Amino acid sequence: MHAPENRDPVATTTVSDPSGVPFESISPESLRAARTSIKWTRYPEDVLPLFVAEMDFTVSPAIQQTIVERVLASDTGYLDAPGPLAPAFAEFAGDRWGWDVDPSYVHICTDVSAGIVETLRLALPQGGRVAITTPVYPSFFEMLEELPVEIVEIPLVDRGGDSVPDMRLDLDALAGEFESAAGIDALLLCSPHNPHGLIHTEDELSRLARLAQAHDVFIVSDEIHAPLTHSEHVFVPFAPIAAEAGTRAVTVTSASKGWNLAGTKCAVIVASSGRENLLLRRLPPEVACRTSILGLHANVAAFRHAREWLDAAVSRIERNAGLLAELVASLLPGVRCSLPQAGYLAWLDFRGTSIADDPHGTILHEARVALGDGRAFGRGGAGHVRINLACAPDTLRTAVARIAAVVEEHEAEDER
Repeated sequence: MHAPENRDPVATTTVSDPSGVPFESISPESLRAARTSIKWTRYPEDVLPLFVAEMDFTVSPAIQQTIVERVLASDTGYLDAPGPLAPAFAEFAGDRWGWDVDPSYVHICTDVSAGIVETLRLALPQGGRVAITTPVYPSFFEMLEELPVEIVEIPLVDRGGDSVPDMRLDLDALAGEFESAAGIDALLLCSPHNPHGLIHTEDELSRLARLAQAHDVFIVSDEIHAPLTHSEHVFVPFAPIAAEAGTRAVTVTSASKGWNLAGTKCAVIVASSGRENLLLRRLPPEVACRTSILGLHANVAAFRHAREWLDAAVSRIERNAGLLAELVASLLPGVRCSLPQAGYLAWLDFRGTSIADDPHGTILHEARVALGDGRAFGRGGAGHVRINLACAPDTLRTAVARIAAVVEEHEAEDER
């Protein structure tokens, strides 16, 4: 790997989103009237939706223009290869993370979930045992249901104090499962980790790679939140570490989270070495063909022409993370808050509050705020919720104020 680029500080403002759109123009009321995704249609109008990993921010003008140009050119046909996306991703990975990607190792698919499933179909043709480190992105459970595999949950370990969590990979527990009689055939790694926004260290990933190599564990690393690494942190891609250790591994990622492009349906699967590239060349042609050509060009535009927008988005997310910490400390003193090192999702522990039994349901029905239900994230998730920070600051203030009022009401009832 060569040294990643140094990002210049982005001039930020407290009054607009990364596209320069005033925050009042991306209020929940405005967005509900304009957008049609599940974020704005799943719940009634009086519910504040902060549950799904979708930004309220306006899509980068450079990406908007690219999509418009492709439609005006009637360039809306089928794909069979990554074309310009391979070098665009390779350039971004090299500049941001120091990862030297061979463009011929880059393959396309509709989204990261499809990339994970199709890769595991090839790597584990007879099925097997797949480990995941919980609490983790709920769709991991759903996508693995498509395969003849057994899910093995290996919870993260909390090395933090009473007030501030510090969740890390439990490498001892992973080693125990790898070495067990049943063994592990593959590990689905979330890096950065969702819901904690945790960045795994180079030492942790190196130890993991050596363990996996020693026990022939295939690793699929989901790195979709990596472009949203916060300014004081450094993301470490797994592929170069895997290649050095001789570990079988692929990376799945996309511009969809970093630039708010989930519905454009395009992602990449990247081999860590020539051996894995031979495996990925066996992907069925339909995996590439089902990918959106508009999504491919949107991804190219993101990686090449919307880096300044990305940095501005991270800056706003960092500000909102600081705001959330202040709000929780002042209004929700019984809550432990895990702030992200990457991404725009924060993890809140309500087990020390009056609504510990079902914080998600209580907050949804009484505070009218929709958050991610911690129980859906697997072992270690009960009593927690996930909250989205990619919104206007006032949206966050309203959400926490509503939640605090409900917690106070339940505390008062408990004292009666």
